[in-house]
Amino acid sequence: MAPPQAPAGSNTQDSNPLGRMLWRLTLWTVGLLGAAAAGVLMVVAIALAMAYPNLPDISDLAEYRPKLPLRIYSIDKVLIGEFGEERRSFTPIEDIPQVMKDAVLAIEDARFFQHGGVDYLGVIRAGLANVRSFKSQGASTITMQVARNVYLSAEKSYTRKIYEILLTFKLEHLLTKDQILEIYMNQIFLGQRAYGFAAASETYFGKPLKDISIAEAAMLAGLPKAPSAFNPVANPKRARARQLHIIERMEENGFITQAQALAAKKQDVKVRTSQDPGRVHAEFIAETVRQLVFSQYGSETYTRGLNVYTTVRAGDQTAAYQALRKGIMDYERRQIYRGPEKFINLPANPKEAEDAIDDALADHPDNGDVMSAVVLEASARKVVAVRGNGETLEVTGEGLKAVQSGLAAKAPPQIAIRRGAVIRVLKSSEGRWEITQLPEVEGALVAMDPRDGAVRALVGGFDFGKNKFNHVTQAWRQPGSSFKPFVYSAALQKGLSGATIVSDTQVTVEASENGGTPWTPKNYDGQFEGQMSLRTALKKSKNMVSIRVLQSVGTQNAHSWITRFGFDPEKNPPYLSMALGAGAVTPMQMVAGYAVFANGGMRVNPYLITRITDQQGKVLVEPPTPVADESQRVIEARNAYLMSSLLQEITRSGTAARAQAQLKRSDLYGKTGTTNDSIDTWFVGYQPTVVAGVWMGYDKPRKLGDRETGGGLSLPVWIGFMEHALKSVPVTELPVPPGVVQVGGEWYYEEFARGNGVTSLGVDGRALETSAAPGSASSVGAEERRNAGNASRP
Repeated sequence: MAPPQAPAGSNTQDSNPLGRMLWRLTLWTVGLLGAAAAGVLMVVAIALAMAYPNLPDISDLAEYRPKLPLRIYSIDKVLIGEFGEERRSFTPIEDIPQVMKDAVLAIEDARFFQHGGVDYLGVIRAGLANVRSFKSQGASTITMQVARNVYLSAEKSYTRKIYEILLTFKLEHLLTKDQILEIYMNQIFLGQRAYGFAAASETYFGKPLKDISIAEAAMLAGLPKAPSAFNPVANPKRARARQLHIIERMEENGFITQAQALAAKKQDVKVRTSQDPGRVHAEFIAETVRQLVFSQYGSETYTRGLNVYTTVRAGDQTAAYQALRKGIMDYERRQIYRGPEKFINLPANPKEAEDAIDDALADHPDNGDVMSAVVLEASARKVVAVRGNGETLEVTGEGLKAVQSGLAAKAPPQIAIRRGAVIRVLKSSEGRWEITQLPEVEGALVAMDPRDGAVRALVGGFDFGKNKFNHVTQAWRQPGSSFKPFVYSAALQKGLSGATIVSDTQVTVEASENGGTPWTPKNYDGQFEGQMSLRTALKKSKNMVSIRVLQSVGTQNAHSWITRFGFDPEKNPPYLSMALGAGAVTPMQMVAGYAVFANGGMRVNPYLITRITDQQGKVLVEPPTPVADESQRVIEARNAYLMSSLLQEITRSGTAARAQAQLKRSDLYGKTGTTNDSIDTWFVGYQPTVVAGVWMGYDKPRKLGDRETGGGLSLPVWIGFMEHALKSVPVTELPVPPGVVQVGGEWYYEEFARGNGVTSLGVDGRALETSAAPGSASSVGAEERRNAGNASRP
């Protein structure tokens, strides 16, 4: 009998329960996943709906204008100072060179113009790279970086990332690609307080962005990722490696050809540092201008993008800076060596030793041309040291002369130059290395145009970073003999002349005549030469003669007279010691005072600012250019002329004779000054188009040295500056004013030449003889009696 057959149409799956179960599980899984996806999408949609209204308003970015710093320029439009939290220079996208845009796109976002804000291909590529290398690789687009840098904090969280993506889409929707790229190129931080590529180009290369090369653009493009790590000033090796990588990316993306890439890799990029010889050091001027502008504009000074143009000439300023530093360092060579600045242990391992050197020199940065170095080996005849840039140098012979005490076998530990010592080195004018030390002495140089008061150069100290005290305007110091011309000027007005004979013999001043303190002054050399003319006495800077001249004028008369030149009467009391410059003045006051002689008798006020503009160049302030005229006259033109004649003799054959000898021109006028115990040294002098003054001394007054004088210390600095300032200026003799005559080779007021002129003074300063002024003016023997007090008017 046959077995029974299955009914037709019965389900064969009933015989496969496992397959039925898998089928049902698949359906449930798909359903659950779909529900979960729908739920996630719903949550995301709700989150986006709630978050989007909270996104910041970006409408202002359509007219993006960042906060711009205060910039200060010389009269020839060289940037000499910048103030603000950020260095910025806004550059419209059309003015940014294509090579700079290409370099940035090559390394930061090559598909910037293809994606909609989020580069999905870039995200996938970065994800795969992360899996392969186990290192985090970013995929932020330029738009995402703008969203993050402009509006969001640096916090790392999922919430911030969501806001970043949403803001990215919003930016892409409301702004064009060029607008987004413009914001990025101007906003991004690039180290050294520079924001934006235009500011970075000036900071790192000292050139406008429009002039950069492929190699320079690639170096700048490497900064956004890590401005500190790839900083070409602080980390040149890492910056170079990053630059080469970017050049390769530019070639890969078709922005440059292979030949261009090879040329860019070979280019020696010159990075600007604080020691850059092309940099104009005008820090004291910039700070002075900042204070003046802040007094008018307040906190807007640092954000409004103001441009201030000054009277300073960049070339003159550089010459002044270099001349003063040279003078101070020349003086420093004659000082006792105070020892290295620090000692470090140098490990035997080369890499560890290199790190130790880098750390030590970071704490002791270069100071202009006075550079820091670490000693690798030292002996009495040779020192080998390494600088921060890796350069190894040898110092021998004359280069060791100033530090012999530190190389002696029995040198005290604190001054001994040995392996691991942090020292200072300087390249001499002959090109050889020498060991030196940072100076303790200070100095100041200021120059102005005597015709209108325009300041042409101002250096307020050796180094602004080391000491921000502006010695030009803030240092009240005794002027010494450089003050004598103002006393002599008063005497000329009383009838004296360069031919008046005065006795150079000892003067004793009683306490009642000198503010309660008895005084027995002396000449600098301790010698007395008897009778001599005023001209000879001034060129030799004879103190006894100056005191007798002041006696003849009267201290009260002279005290009133010096105020015509702008001196503070309270700081220069009416005592006989005023004849030797025992009061207090600033270098700026001295230069302004000598300008009266230089311009024929007018007192002009020094000024620095010619105009102020906004960031668009619109003039906000432009005071009229001052011009010396008769309304500013404080002394007669003939008084100024006679004083110039006497001051010219000093630069020809007196204490400043090297001025005419070295500069090889006769139109130079000036006076040296050295105070008691050589605490302050001065030289103030002029040519009809420029007047300049130099001061040197210690902030806490102490002796500069028994043999240090104004002629030896300050005059060489003045000459160094004037070599540049007068380079293209023709020799200009002062015009002879009305009312003066020349008799026997000497100049006189016309009425004193005819009679009533003082031809000689007694030892008490009294006029002993008045007459006409033939060449044979009589002289007078020295009286032996003690000075009887201030003389009456001659």
